[in-house]
Formats: sequence, C-alpha cells, structure tokens
Amino acid sequence: MNPTVPAKPVHDQADGLRRLFAHAQARYLPVVSNPHMAFGGVMLERICTALAELGCHTLVVDAGERAPNPKEWAVMDLADCVESLSANVSYLAARGLPLRFVDARGSTTAFLQAAADARPQADVVLIHAGASDLCRLFGQADRTRCASPLVLADEHPASVTHAYSGIKLLSQRGDHQVQDLLLCASARSRRADRIGQQLARCADEFLGAVVRECLRIDPASHAEQSPETGLRRWACDVMQPQALPVIPPMPPSEVAPQPWAHAVAMAYRATDAAAAMN
Repeated sequence: MNPTVPAKPVHDQADGLRRLFAHAQARYLPVVSNPHMAFGGVMLERICTALAELGCHTLVVDAGERAPNPKEWAVMDLADCVESLSANVSYLAARGLPLRFVDARGSTTAFLQAAADARPQADVVLIHAGASDLCRLFGQADRTRCASPLVLADEHPASVTHAYSGIKLLSQRGDHQVQDLLLCASARSRRADRIGQQLARCADEFLGAVVRECLRIDPASHAEQSPETGLRRWACDVMQPQALPVIPPMPPSEVAPQPWAHAVAMAYRATDAAAAMN
C-alpha cells in the first residue's frame, strides 16, 4: 500500500448505501376502508397523530371507496401528486390507482414501492383501501415490512358487517391471519366492547383468524389531543421492527396543534353530507 495515499474508510460505502436507500425501510400499514362509516377521516388523522408522536412521517395513500380520484398524470409522476399536509403527514389521492400497476399475476405490489419512492422521507406508508385491493397489494409484498392490517368500523350494523367481510377476505384470500380492529365509538358507548368481542369471536370460530387488538376512538376527539393510550401502544407495536428510540409521550398541553388536523376528515364529512341530501 502506498503510504502517501490515505486508506479509504471501509464504512463509507455502506453508510452511503444506507443513506441512499433509507426510504426502502418504510413500514407499510394496510388499513381496511369502510364506506359505511361517518368518520373515516377522523380515524385516519388519529392514526397519523399517534405515529407523529413517535417522530414518524406518514404518507397516507387514500384508495378507499370515498377517496378523491388521482390526478391524470399520477402514473407518470406519482411524486408530483403527493400533498404535504404537515411536517409529519403527506397525502396521496389514489382511488383506483393501484390497479394501474397490476401485473400478469394480478398483483399490484409494485404500487407499494412506487408510493414509497414518491415520498422518500416517509417512515410509514399507510394504504387506506378496500380489502380486495389490499389482498392484491400485499399478496406478494415483503411481510417483514408490513404491519398487521387495521380494520375500521363503527357501531352501525352495516359497518360491522363490512368489517367482518374485510376480515374474511384478508384471512382467506390475503393470508393475513392476525388483524387489529379500530372502532369509532363514543367513550360512553355501551355497545362498543360487545361489538369488538363479537367480531373477534366470529373471526376465531368461523375463519380461524385473530383480532388481536380492539382499539376505540371517540369521533368527538380533536387532533390536538394526545392519542389514546391504546392507540399509542398500537403505534409503538407497528414501528417496533424499525427499532425506533423510545420517545416519551408529550403531555397533552405540549402537543403541537396540527394545521392539517381536519383536512382529510372534512373531505369525508362533505361526502357524507352530500350522500345524506340525496
């Protein structure tokens, strides 16, 4: 070795690769949409608040039944279609968009990486879509990067039936045997616990699936509020494979107001109001 030429540190290349492909470690979070719910947007913003408290940036890919249509040039330039709602939340309107990435096997897994590439700083790519779409998206995906599906529901019978159908599709067609339930219900509700127990029992007895967590969100809660204890614990479990540092939760008085708080929720409420008038 020429003593006049300093040796190049062996860690430089590895460090450069880690920086270049840092976004490849983003966690995928499948969330089963439910068109029979009145507060779907509130549920999404509370999930984002819980993840933001951990310091995570979340890209919400909204491909649900009530989601806005994507921009015309989305397939050609997905990154240009991503909206920044805050320092911790980005949003992509994507109704019907995953099917444009379908391959010969019927899989749309390629859309997951395309979404992550569109917002490289995202720690979590939240895919809000119907159960059928999620089966196509995650059928061939790397399961080590995917959190357990989160099923949304509220207390209305049609919503509960739809949630059960989603659990059935994901367990039998998508091979997701473990799922979590996020129930939109008032803190004073007497039916919420019973609904969660019935869904869990039916999933176990008829599908062989496990509803691991039954979390509850009060639709009257504000985005400025600190996340519920159960939701905070669930967010930590979602990000556990990332080995994030333990960050103590902020006291409610120190939770920074989110300017994006009701951006998505208001869009859903406008849709609900229009449907009610018709």
